[in-house]
Amino acid sequence: MAPQYKIPESVLVVIYTPGLDVLLIERTDAPGFWQSVTGSKDTISESFRETAIREVREETGIDALAPGHILRDWNLENVYEIYPQWLHRYAPGVHLNTEHLLGLRIPQRREVSLSPREHRAQVWLPYREAALRCFSPSNAEAVLMLPRFA
Repeated sequence: MAPQYKIPESVLVVIYTPGLDVLLIERTDAPGFWQSVTGSKDTISESFRETAIREVREETGIDALAPGHILRDWNLENVYEIYPQWLHRYAPGVHLNTEHLLGLRIPQRREVSLSPREHRAQVWLPYREAALRCFSPSNAEAVLMLPRFA
């Protein structure tokens, strides 16, 4: 059976409160790497919105469509070099990923149910502090854009 490679199209979902506190989660496979919810499409036909809803549920247990939650497509994309430690997940010759940005406003900070396979810790921070903690420059930039989209 051929290996199942990741699709180099993903979402980055900034989860935040009306007060602009941002949820960050720490990767299990890279301690100290804090990030927003991220994840690749499962199929080429899966929409970015569908990917965002699925990834938020898988990584945090949050239902992005719950009453009081607002999932908004920011209609922005980043194209970046895939980190070397994760290149093996993609087909040979694939070096770039297209990341689509969305925001999810929830009514207030809450504890989330992390997927222990992917994440080991969570923290809520004011958005400027959260941007400083993000390991990915594109994630930090997205968090700093939050007031524009909130």
